[in-house]
Amino acid sequence: MFDTLTSSFTAAIKKIRFQDDEKALKKALEELKKNLLKADVHHKVVKELLFDVELDVKAAGIGKDQFLDAMQKRLYALLHVKGHQGFVFASKPPTVILMMGLQGSGKTTTTGKLAYYLKNKQKKVLVAAADLQRMAAVEQLKQVGASIGVDVYADENEKDPVKIAKAAMKKAEAGLYDVLLIDTAGRLAIDEELMKELKAVKEAIKPDEVFYVADSLTGQDSVRTAASFNEQIGIDGVILSKYDGDSKGGVALGIASQVQVPLRFIGNGEKMPDLEVFIPERIVNRLMGFGDIEGLAEKTANVIDEKKAKEISRKIKKGQFNFNDFIEQMESMKKMGSMKSLIGMIPGMGGMSDAIKNFDFENSSELKNIKAMVSSMTRKEREEPDLLNNSRKQRIAKGCGMDLMDVNRVLKQFKNASKMAKRFSGKKGMQDMQNMMSQMQGGKLGGLSR
Repeated sequence: MFDTLTSSFTAAIKKIRFQDDEKALKKALEELKKNLLKADVHHKVVKELLFDVELDVKAAGIGKDQFLDAMQKRLYALLHVKGHQGFVFASKPPTVILMMGLQGSGKTTTTGKLAYYLKNKQKKVLVAAADLQRMAAVEQLKQVGASIGVDVYADENEKDPVKIAKAAMKKAEAGLYDVLLIDTAGRLAIDEELMKELKAVKEAIKPDEVFYVADSLTGQDSVRTAASFNEQIGIDGVILSKYDGDSKGGVALGIASQVQVPLRFIGNGEKMPDLEVFIPERIVNRLMGFGDIEGLAEKTANVIDEKKAKEISRKIKKGQFNFNDFIEQMESMKKMGSMKSLIGMIPGMGGMSDAIKNFDFENSSELKNIKAMVSSMTRKEREEPDLLNNSRKQRIAKGCGMDLMDVNRVLKQFKNASKMAKRFSGKKGMQDMQNMMSQMQGGKLGGLSR
């Protein structure tokens, strides 16, 4: 998500790495300015950031580490806006959230992602289809709701969004729902009719918070429209959609600093799990190439059962990890979202995101072949891969439509992966892993060198 911004900081660091003088600092700041503007950061924001970084570096003494510290501090100051982070529940349920945004911003999909996020928090969620302007908006929301197992309130005979919102409120209260998300109508551009309708809905239901969905791909236009919505209606938070398609990333800095409304979530992929809480400290670490281990741990905890994880760990240590376990783990990984969004959370690995941008757990042909191959095994063969002799492999190859050579290749990869996992599961292995992570953070394997 932050490829261009992270590259900007890397390029700036190179200018100061071997010279600790004002000339080197000036070159670093010029490089930073050029790349920040290229990343679609507003020129006023760039000017203020550079001024503050220069001030801090000179006060601490010119050097690479001081430059990094100053950038980290000032980026956090830009992104940290007074207000809530993530999702805040009302003292008395249901928590009512009004979802707003222009047409095409990804508002309806983002509403579904937020519902999915809350469902994984063990919350009972109701989504209301109050977008009566766009054709098929109600049907789209119904399909999204069905795909994630969340209830949707809709009344296709009703033409007044205020009545839809009120009826949804009654259902949410009567049904003891924890959260009500109301998807409202958008337009291709801000107009008086749109604002009037949204104000009427807001006044009628008095939501706990208003979330504005901003399309990251529109760059500075997102900043301007968010500001307009905030002035005319009032918004409590911004969700940046399509951020995986905007490697520039400057819109995040622009909205936080110029609109002064906290960024609450980021949509970083097309799938329902691809929504993450916007926590300034963690985002700054990722911008700097330091990863987000806490965020990765939280995302993992949401889809992996602790008892099951311990059982898998025990099997790996004993060399008992089998194909049934492998398929189960792949199914869990699918729930975590796109691989690209996960890689960006690992220290020093952000630069690899482009290399795997097309990798998809659900649609990967390689994984489909593996699943087909496993399906062609007997139960005993799945549990004990060492049983697979040549005649068994030939039978499996015919059953899944693969060449024997490909079956052998997959089995070899599986065996090597099991050995590697076993190595890292022991005490020495954990030390090896820590050393590797230390190398990553040190810039030897990618990211910014500290």
